[in-house]
Parts: sequence; structure tokens; C-alpha cells
Amino acid sequence: QGQLVESGGGLVQAGGSLRLSCAASGRTFSNYAMGWFRQAPGKEREFVARISWYGDITNYADSVKGRFTISRDNAKNTVYLQMNSLKPEDTAVYYCAAQRGTIALVRPDYWGQGTQVTVSS
Repeated sequence: QGQLVESGGGLVQAGGSLRLSCAASGRTFSNYAMGWFRQAPGKEREFVARISWYGDITNYADSVKGRFTISRDNAKNTVYLQMNSLKPEDTAVYYCAAQRGTIALVRPDYWGQGTQVTVSS
């Protein structure tokens, strides 16, 4: 089975930017919708961003609209999350996810290992 391998997490100051990457490993995630979730300490995992297989449909959580941008490069089997104007409340473990089918990301079939993003004030 396939795996999602994440990279790009780290520590950044408030107002800064960070780009997360999620690459398929072990298989080709053809016709998979993909996206990102996050989980902050003491809170449930929450949806952040989603992108369809063809890249023509995206959506974001209200808390990140206008600041985060999701994109994908299917030739590289990689999905990105560009995070700008970061706030301390963005601090969380970020998880990449993939779901069979071209559009929906409601019940992911695959999850990444999670990468820590810490935003200092």
C-alpha cells in the first residue's frame, strides 16, 4: 500500500511563511483527492484545505482562507500547502491526507505521519 511522506514543518515567527510538502511513496495516487488536516494540543483534528485530483476544486477552513494556498503537482505526486501570514494559533501537528476519488476529502484512506508547525509570537 501507499504512504504519504511529509516535509517542511518547523518553527517560524508570527507573520512568516512556511511551505509543507506531501509526496506519495510506494504507489501512485492517481485519482485521489488530497489535502491537509491539523491538530492542536487539547483539540480535535480539524480540516484545513482540500484539492481535487485535477486541481480545479479547492476549499479551505475559514480560519485559513486568504492565508493558505493548496496546490499539487501530479507529475511529482506531490501536494503543497503554502502558509503565509502565520499566526500562533496555527501551531499544530499538520497531517497530509488522501481519499480515493477525484473530488471529496471527507473520509481519508491514507494519512501522513504528521509534521509539527510551531509559530512563535
